[in-house]
Amino acid sequence: MLRTILVATTALTVLTAPVLAQTMRPDTPAVGGQTARGPASTPPVQTVPAQSSGQAGRQALEVLRPGQSVRGRLEPGDATLSTGEYADNYSFALRRGETYELTLSGTGFDPYLIVRGPGGLSEDNDDDPAARGSRDSRIHFTAPADGEATVAATSYQSGETGAYTLRLTTGGAAPAASQATAAPAGSIRLGQSVSSALESGDDTLASGEFIDAYSFAGRRGQQLDIRLSSSAFDPYAAVTGPNGFSEYNDDDATAEGSRDSRLLVTLPADGDYVISATSYASGERGAYRLSVEDGAGAGKPPSMAVAPAEQASPGGAIQIGQTVGGALTPGDDTLDSGEYFDLYTFTGRRGDRVAVQLTSSAFDAYTIVRTPSGEQFDNDDGEDGTDSRQQIILPEDGEYQVQVTSFRPGETGSYRFTVEPGRESARQATAPGGPRIHAVMVGVSDYAGTANNLSFTDEDARKLAETLQREGSLNEASVVLTNAEATVEGVRSAFARVAAQARPDDVFLFFFSGHGNQTEVPVSGVEPDGKSEAIVLRDGEISDVEMGELFAGLDTRLALLVIDSCFSGGFARNVVDRPGVMGLFSSEEDLTSAVADKFRAGGYLSHFLREGLSGEADLDGDRLVTAGELSTYLRRQFRTEVEDVESETQDGQRNYQNLVIDRGGVQVDDVIVRLPVEASGG
Repeated sequence: MLRTILVATTALTVLTAPVLAQTMRPDTPAVGGQTARGPASTPPVQTVPAQSSGQAGRQALEVLRPGQSVRGRLEPGDATLSTGEYADNYSFALRRGETYELTLSGTGFDPYLIVRGPGGLSEDNDDDPAARGSRDSRIHFTAPADGEATVAATSYQSGETGAYTLRLTTGGAAPAASQATAAPAGSIRLGQSVSSALESGDDTLASGEFIDAYSFAGRRGQQLDIRLSSSAFDPYAAVTGPNGFSEYNDDDATAEGSRDSRLLVTLPADGDYVISATSYASGERGAYRLSVEDGAGAGKPPSMAVAPAEQASPGGAIQIGQTVGGALTPGDDTLDSGEYFDLYTFTGRRGDRVAVQLTSSAFDAYTIVRTPSGEQFDNDDGEDGTDSRQQIILPEDGEYQVQVTSFRPGETGSYRFTVEPGRESARQATAPGGPRIHAVMVGVSDYAGTANNLSFTDEDARKLAETLQREGSLNEASVVLTNAEATVEGVRSAFARVAAQARPDDVFLFFFSGHGNQTEVPVSGVEPDGKSEAIVLRDGEISDVEMGELFAGLDTRLALLVIDSCFSGGFARNVVDRPGVMGLFSSEEDLTSAVADKFRAGGYLSHFLREGLSGEADLDGDRLVTAGELSTYLRRQFRTEVEDVESETQDGQRNYQNLVIDRGGVQVDDVIVRLPVEASGG
């Protein structure tokens, strides 16, 4: 049964898009800069057609493969960014440490690329930094972790349309114009220095820089300290090698103010490498000096000593709270990608917070944690950028494995490793427990002839109160209003009375299950779509604008608005626009909501909200239900149970019921309810 009073109105078009396509693009797009340059070659490109125009933005993500170009088109009906640009979304597999390059060229619009992925991968680009005057977009990056990257092919300005070609390659930048003449002209050995000059007649990159290239026979795990200096131009050094390996550098990071270039690299495999000397700007000439030294320990402080008390017990088993010392050395086990690792285990319980920390002055620390069921957590950087620290809430009981390793293959040296009890965030630690939820819970099933009656909606309000009371979180000031009690004045009075008793460290909850309505109003800053939404009570309505005014008077740590009715998503604009307010709505602002007969509930949101706040949304088992956990739980339940529930607009356009969640200024870790601690069995 649809829970709506039908009123003729003009429908709004709502576009549903993958997560990436809803991301707001930065106002000032990041440009690839120096990392997009380098004397590397590119594999031949194979061109294949896209699924169809715009399909990547509307269906399952199309998979890109290295050496592949995809043709598509930005057009109305595609997914859109929150800033209004059309976008088609793609994905491709990443391997940590490998380099990738994406190029997007378009006809009739200014191309823009967005890449997101594991390990904090986040790249945006408008114009190719190595192609002056070009509007094409290019991103060149090294993958920080294994996993799947997602790409949005979009435009710089909103509403732009046109055909495009998206290409994925591996192994570095692709200066195609110079690759025929970029073969090494000489060789260089470890410990050798070469003096030469960039000059007219040298090979050139596509962007115009002269380049000299030298071959180097390297071995897996070898550490090199490559230095390029010149007083005549701004030096730029690069090294490329097997399996797409590439590293570039403009300035020596260890010498403040220097224009000289320095690269500290660890080679990933045996084979032939190319070390190149070029300039940062095109056309620069002059003498230079290039040297290749042993990079083991270069620029690093002495390794830490390992105290006898810090040795791990046999088999690598350690206790939570214990610190151990060790060293990565040749002969250790290796990951598939070539990094040495030591293995440790510890026993944990679901809901425990632990901090897994690895520190080393000899290598870039990296930890891999595996749960008893095989789920994996990876981390590279801690607070100082080279140590590794993971804060984890353990998802299950059992034995956990930790691989202590390095970010790059072949790195060695001593380390200290700790698994210590974790800490709650400041919000979680200070969130009080007990009866802190001050709630007004309203449900109307019997409309006394003013509208069609509904099943179970009054029970939604009563059962929610019972759930919160059973969990010990409902304050005695809370009020339940059903059917004849749920008048406009009754709700206003209850809201004012309960809100007056709520304190700054409390949570305020307004819940409604019943009919919703939508009417046309003049277009204004308050209602820019020309439509006003309202909850329908026994004798009248309370609009979204009035609800916003009621919420504006609250002084609580967090306020939660939950509306399970038709058109409820329209309340987000006028209520969830102030700090500390979170909204949960059973449908989008122009679509109806259905009665959840299969659960004997007035609405799906009502049913799943009760389950979530009773502990089902405590996804990590720490006896706290946070805003992020509740959001995730509700979305999962809607995907499973409500995906095929039909919905419609007031003028008969058909769609499906979709949950709307707006956290506003409420953060992911903000605690909604602290559950009572479970009694341990005897």
